[in-house]
Amino acid sequence: MRRTTAHRGRLTLVFVVVTALMLTLLGRLWYLQIVTGPSYVRAATESRVRSVVLPPVRGQILDVRGRPLVANETRPQVSVDYMALIHQPDGGKDVLTRLARALGRPYQEIADRARLCAGDMPRPCWPGSPYQPITVADDVSVRTALWIAERQDEFPGVSTALRPVRTYPLGSAAAHVLGYLQPPSPDDGPEGGPELVGRDGLEAQYDRELAGRTGIRQVAVDSTGKVTGLIREEAAVAGDTLVTSIDARIQEVAERALARAVTAARKRGEPADSGAAVVLEAKTGRVTAIADYPTYDPSVWTGGISQRDYEELPLVSAAVQGQWPPGSTWKVTSTAAAAKAGYSLRASYDCPGGYTIGGRVFHNFESAELGRMDMRRALVVSCDTIFYRFAEKMWQRDGGLKPVKRPKDPMQAMAREFGFGSATGVDLPHEAPGRVPDRAWKKANWERTRADSCRRAKTGYPETSDRRRAAYLKALASDNCRSGGIWWAGDAANFSIGQGDVLVTPLQLARGYAALANGGTVFSPRIGKQVVRQDGTVVRTITPPVVGKIDASRKTLRFIRDSLAGVPRAGTAAGAFEGYRFKRLPVAGKTGTAEAYGRQDTSWFASFGPVKKPKYVVVVVVSQGGTGGTTAAPAAREIWEGIAALTHDKKDKRKR
Repeated sequence: MRRTTAHRGRLTLVFVVVTALMLTLLGRLWYLQIVTGPSYVRAATESRVRSVVLPPVRGQILDVRGRPLVANETRPQVSVDYMALIHQPDGGKDVLTRLARALGRPYQEIADRARLCAGDMPRPCWPGSPYQPITVADDVSVRTALWIAERQDEFPGVSTALRPVRTYPLGSAAAHVLGYLQPPSPDDGPEGGPELVGRDGLEAQYDRELAGRTGIRQVAVDSTGKVTGLIREEAAVAGDTLVTSIDARIQEVAERALARAVTAARKRGEPADSGAAVVLEAKTGRVTAIADYPTYDPSVWTGGISQRDYEELPLVSAAVQGQWPPGSTWKVTSTAAAAKAGYSLRASYDCPGGYTIGGRVFHNFESAELGRMDMRRALVVSCDTIFYRFAEKMWQRDGGLKPVKRPKDPMQAMAREFGFGSATGVDLPHEAPGRVPDRAWKKANWERTRADSCRRAKTGYPETSDRRRAAYLKALASDNCRSGGIWWAGDAANFSIGQGDVLVTPLQLARGYAALANGGTVFSPRIGKQVVRQDGTVVRTITPPVVGKIDASRKTLRFIRDSLAGVPRAGTAAGAFEGYRFKRLPVAGKTGTAEAYGRQDTSWFASFGPVKKPKYVVVVVVSQGGTGGTTAAPAAREIWEGIAALTHDKKDKRKR
């Protein structure tokens, strides 16, 4: 009986254990098949599916007449799969060696383009995702591309395809305006996006519209990677076209005129190192042309660029990012401020060779004694001392060295009315803001730099080899240490003629003169005019917004415009405009010669025309180019003659 009971107990235990194991097994099967089954199905499917990104054709950039500024050209490209290469036993060295031989290129060139940019890695390198195809050659012949494509067993991880490549029909013209493309970085968003993104200029500003939408192709593959069928394909959507207000004909005229001005200045012994020319539509705020010097050919970005070449590229736009004191071109704002402050523009004022302020004599250009004159004549011959007097009187009205609680600073206020002291808001990245200095700015700047000034007042500048300059800098540091935060009458005098701490960009000066020419409306300039789909449908029209209005009477602005008409005829630009056909296209303007210690003068000319009904504004600057009348004004004249010729041709065609 006892044996039977024990036997039954053991059988019961075995039964329980077996049952538990069966239940565990069934539970596990249920979990794998029911709960996690779909995920395994997806994983199995994914192992047989490959997705290929289909890059869209990037939209073109056109000039106002439909002429391509940036276009596309289909070329064979050779790319490598970085991940596939690094998983090869030798890291892909063998494949790249054979590929370099097939392309007729040095191995190192191909290897450098196939590596990832990291840390201080010199160019060329790949700044994009390691999971995107890396283009190592995009100027390959069709024959070579086909030869590589037919030998996939020799080139694992290498692919060839016909891809659109950016081309630039105008060469280096407007390079800074157009911008360039580079592979996306991890900061640009998730993978699977466009192969290239805009990095500067219009390419960056309108990247979303130009880029289009990438497509995707999903294909089934077998265990060897061979494609067995198409699962799904979503076609890429081509990017939209950007129509600009740039006139390619005027752009090319401006480029030539600027380059010739720099060359001529250098022949005269001036160090002329950079410059810009800007052409705006006075009544609309649209940009007609922006030329920069030095410039470069944007096609250098195609196919990669070496570190040395990259470092030598002049990537800063002088027109949008360059800042200089404006010299006498600034006097239009000071004249408007004087009129608003109650000074008569038709009264007679003395223009001596020098004017003493606080024990210091402030001179006319070359200390010229010009006698008595009204403000019209003062603008034509560019008398400085009259403006010094206005500035000192306004400074005194604000309390001088003991300023009133809320100084009016009328000249600064008027300069801001013209749009100076802040970025124009043009549709280009990295714009410089310029500077309109005043009491508050000088005090804040002094507080930031006082410690360094006081240190330099003691130690001097032993690293400066020029003893005279070192002594000057030490004396300046000593003054700044003691009283650098005070807005002196001399600061006001310098401000009135566009000297001292005033800074403007060529685009800002052009915008200010456009406001003067059109009667006081300040625009935020625009280069883009329309975004258009591939079928011709207009997506949107881009209109330059109005951002301000000059608080000066129509009478004052008309007086200034009429006065500036005398500058190229009988004033400081008369030599540059000798023989110019004013009846064909009458021009008004103002020269500027801005001084800077340790550098040669900056040459300016700001102008508009026709005088009575201004259509265009032309501004030219050449850094270290000498006087405004000898360098910038002749370049502006060449641009105006080009505009006149184009206008004349257009009228002739209408008559026909």
